[in-house]
Amino acid sequence: MDAIQTTKHSTIEEYLVAEAQAAYKSEYYDGKIVAMSGGSPLHSQISVNTTTALKSRLRGRNCTTYNSDLKVQTGNVFVYPDAFVICGDLEYYKDHSDIITNPILVVEVLSPSTSRYNKTGKFMRYLQLESLQEYVLIEAEYPYIEVYKRQPNGKWLMSPYRELGAIIELESIDLNIPMTEFYDEVKFPEV
Repeated sequence: MDAIQTTKHSTIEEYLVAEAQAAYKSEYYDGKIVAMSGGSPLHSQISVNTTTALKSRLRGRNCTTYNSDLKVQTGNVFVYPDAFVICGDLEYYKDHSDIITNPILVVEVLSPSTSRYNKTGKFMRYLQLESLQEYVLIEAEYPYIEVYKRQPNGKWLMSPYRELGAIIELESIDLNIPMTEFYDEVKFPEV
């Protein structure tokens, strides 16, 4: 989804009250409420393909796939990832059953307007999650996926996948998924 920035400074409590009553989704970044505009059909298609590929392979494994209907909280940030995986029990932000704090894997589908932020600022926020082991960025304009893996020393290793015939290795959830499944029936824009 694309973001529409607001200028008013709000507290977390003000954001949570407003979000519970709103007819649209907003994310919260250190005092700023950012309204989310609708995504494109291409973004939606890739997001559905992603959650489908993850869910079908995780059946019976005590790991569950979630979509952008739930928020993830990290520090003073509340965001709606395109997809994420929790292994074991859900951990909630305070008493909010719609805000999760312990994803092991987070996926963002990139759009031209969000690509830079997802690769920098949002990733920096996700790094604060002790549970997070992998961060996956899926390009929507052409076939390209980056998988960032937390190493035992705390550093992150990025693996790029450029060919549709590639197998995407997701070590945190012990899965290998053909890249073609993320892009199933996707017609890329003409460049």
